Amino acid sequence: MNTLHLKYAIEVERTSSISQAAENLFMGQPSLSKAIRELEDSLGFTVFERTSKGVIPTRKGVKFLTYARNVLHQIEKMEALSDSADADIQNFNISIPRGSYIADAVTSLVAELDQNKGLNVNVQETNSVQVVNNIIDGPFNLGVIRFQAEYENYFKDYLTEKQLGYETVWEYEYLALMSERHPLAQVEKVDYQELKLYTEISHGDTAIPYIMPNINGGIELPSKTAKCIYVYERCSQYDLLSAIPTTYMWVSPIPEKWLKRYQLVQRKCKTSGNIYKDVLIYPKDYKFTELDHRFVNRLFEAKNEVTFCNYK
Repeated sequence: MNTLHLKYAIEVERTSSISQAAENLFMGQPSLSKAIRELEDSLGFTVFERTSKGVIPTRKGVKFLTYARNVLHQIEKMEALSDSADADIQNFNISIPRGSYIADAVTSLVAELDQNKGLNVNVQETNSVQVVNNIIDGPFNLGVIRFQAEYENYFKDYLTEKQLGYETVWEYEYLALMSERHPLAQVEKVDYQELKLYTEISHGDTAIPYIMPNINGGIELPSKTAKCIYVYERCSQYDLLSAIPTTYMWVSPIPEKWLKRYQLVQRKCKTSGNIYKDVLIYPKDYKFTELDHRFVNRLFEAKNEVTFCNYK
């Protein structure tokens, strides 16, 4: 047994799938299956079992995976000692949703860093369950998750279970984002029955703990449409919206500069499940660095700026 076996097992638990875990780990499924068997042989008990819900841990497997995460976390702390010993290295790690105002906050922080010193900045945009896993498994210390307000209890229970602290950044109404050339662009408040006749662009890896925990799971948010384009990268959505004027997307309020750059407009549109929350998360025992505090300040500044622009 080695640390790679621990990482493999944690990825299988995360995805509930050998094939998906192998894809995420950039390895063949037979190789991963063999590694898991070797791990179980060395332990003397079965870590995973196949069920109708996918590959899930056994009772002993759950305990083992808890220890495995703790071991990897301690190893990461030891490895970080060499980084923290160098005062000239500016370290910042964060995992975030595909939200433009949040990305702007990251950009503002990085732009302020001393370019004459070393930089070690790690930023990943992904879904909320993956953000949580990134903090649990490392190397991320901070994260921002996004969810519908009606699922708040699921997420809070999940964060408590994973021993993560959290702070609400913003509660807001999702807006319909579209090209200036969209047929409904001149309507101040769009009727949803008209909007759903057009093609929706949506993030294809939405996940909700307990309901749909796998990172590849999709869920119809905020409502079902007959025509949909799934994307996994933020700038792709802007390109599509700009190039195809009959598309739209549900988004958090967008900073004005992004609207101008891609010739887009955002419109209010009443529909069920349209209230969302963005929440800052971190390990409960984590001590914020000076850069972490600066990012939080930039995050709230970015949120306040877009709030003012959209609701003035």
